[in-house]
Amino acid sequence: MESITGRDIITAQVALERLVRGIDAEGLCALGAHVLIGEDEATHRWAPDERIDIESVAKGVAVLAAAIAHDEGVFDIDAPVARYLPDLATGDGVDRVTIRHLLTMTSGIDLPWTPTLYDDWPDLAREFLSRPSRGRVTQYANASTYTAMRALAAVVGDVRDWLAPRLFAPLGIDDVRWERCPRGWIRAAGGVFLRTEELARIGRLIRDGGVWRGERIVSSGWIDAMHSEWIATGGSPGYEQYALAGWAGPGEAWRLHGAYGQLLVFAGDAVVTITADDHPGGLRMAELAVDAVSP
Repeated sequence: MESITGRDIITAQVALERLVRGIDAEGLCALGAHVLIGEDEATHRWAPDERIDIESVAKGVAVLAAAIAHDEGVFDIDAPVARYLPDLATGDGVDRVTIRHLLTMTSGIDLPWTPTLYDDWPDLAREFLSRPSRGRVTQYANASTYTAMRALAAVVGDVRDWLAPRLFAPLGIDDVRWERCPRGWIRAAGGVFLRTEELARIGRLIRDGGVWRGERIVSSGWIDAMHSEWIATGGSPGYEQYALAGWAGPGEAWRLHGAYGQLLVFAGDAVVTITADDHPGGLRMAELAVDAVSP
């Protein structure tokens, strides 16, 4: 996709109508969509406006939490995770794994996802860190984000409660539910429940470089790191490059992408937010989102 210009001829409503037509024509199961172009917004619903799990888009929220703590000087994203969890034994090479490695999925620690991941081990972070690292090898794992947030919790206490006045409240998002593991820690890599429009506020914050309505929430450098210095994953088309929670594409756009089609798609000054119940259709909806905002 070429650099996006000429936004004056594409309104949010026009883009939204394009998106809705595309989703309906292909029979994709979207629940809600929100388009932001500049300051222009438009929303469409296929289903009641309820909070749903944003799935792996929560990994982006976890990155924002770590970044805010780093900005405050209480947490170092480039420090070894073992600094914050000294009571957990580490496997071969894990002493060199940093928080950034966990958040970019380059810890090299292998712990595959299962539907019962958070119940499979007495302590998921302990199990994860006890395994060997193969070096800076991409290994996408929910346990990676979970362990990063366990490290943050060692400094700030309960991450959801600590983050609420720093991120959610300024955006006008109240009483956020973040699911917890059996030990009481946030699941981190998923389990955040938001409405489509609430998720869109996080999209606006990211698009605007960490500023919300004139208030700096997080340093712009962390936002840039969500979609730069791409790491080759060796994954399938659409999942070939990853950064700090962001996936490259479609085209020159980038996105936060959760299971079943939860999406924040960033293309120039446009943000398209989609909540859905369509796991195989997620990438296609991202492509339709980029097409919709293109002149």
